[in-house]
Amino acid sequence: MRKRQLGAKLRQLRVAQGLKLEDVAARTSMPESKIGRVELGRLGIKPDDLDALLNLYNVEDEALRTVLRSIARHGSRRGWWQTYKDLISPAYADLISLEADAQSMRSYQSTLIPGLLQTVAYARATLSATGMTSTADEVNRLAEVRMARQSVLTRPEPLELWAVIHEAALHPRVKSQPKVMKEQLQSLLDRQELPNVSIQVLPLDASPHVGLMGSFVLFGFPETADLDVVYLENLTNALYVEDHPEVSRYGSAFERLRAAAMPFDESADLIERLKDSI
Repeated sequence: MRKRQLGAKLRQLRVAQGLKLEDVAARTSMPESKIGRVELGRLGIKPDDLDALLNLYNVEDEALRTVLRSIARHGSRRGWWQTYKDLISPAYADLISLEADAQSMRSYQSTLIPGLLQTVAYARATLSATGMTSTADEVNRLAEVRMARQSVLTRPEPLELWAVIHEAALHPRVKSQPKVMKEQLQSLLDRQELPNVSIQVLPLDASPHVGLMGSFVLFGFPETADLDVVYLENLTNALYVEDHPEVSRYGSAFERLRAAAMPFDESADLIERLKDSI
């Protein structure tokens, strides 16, 4: 994912200068095939080669150069999630990597509590229901992964999370364990006390809205890097939207959902009432 982001940005910078791959190869020590593979995200790039390209593309924005160097340096790093590589898919590993690197995350969820805000009991219950062929051991390990992911909210430079949650996601009950939802709702109230966590509820009686098209997550990176990514998930797969115009549409969609949702204090009051009714 990170290699693909870096490659897309380098291609954008090259095209902006009116250069073809053969032009770049002729002015650097890099073969044309190598440059193409870097732009496709299939190959990493050394710092010296990256600097050579950025110089050729007349990139003077030091903030952008710093971000791209960081991506190049960490694009192939091994994260804690590699311990679970026998269990999680490459797409899920990409998600965790994005959470680790992003500055902000805007999430709209229509049926579930966002993973970064789930309790372990709620995570196990939902993983058991959605992972229809998962064993009890796999469910427990996946719940461990979900809990470990939440460390991004309390790290020294925490992820900025803004979650809009449809009220429908706050109502399901786990019949065999009636306290699960109560604890989950209390956890939401506790989490929103963090300065980097904002939670709004989209009420059941809201007018028709863009969220009817489904849940999505928008990851934000330094503005100068133009590397925001949208994450979409379904039962069997996940899709990453990286095309800038499409990402911008999701950004606009989130702004509409945020405007349609209840204010923070009213959202907290509703969550409190639902919790007390259990």
